[in-house]
Amino acid sequence: MPSIGPMELIVVLVIALLVVGPRKLPALGRSLGAGMREFKDGVTRSDPRPTLGEPDDEPPATTR
Repeated sequence: MPSIGPMELIVVLVIALLVVGPRKLPALGRSLGAGMREFKDGVTRSDPRPTLGEPDDEPPATTR
C-alpha cells in the first residue's frame, strides 16, 4: 500500500482551495478539526453505563 507523499498532499490542498475558495478554507479546517476532536473524545470517553458485576448506586425498587 503506497503512502501519501508531500506532492500528493499539495495536490489535494490545491484542489480543496479551488473547490472551497480561500475565504471559506479556514472555517472548513476548523470545522473538520472540531469534528475530529469530538469523535476522539467520544471514542476515548468511558462508558457511564454499569457493566455486569458492578453494583448499582441505587437499590432495586420494591413493589408491593
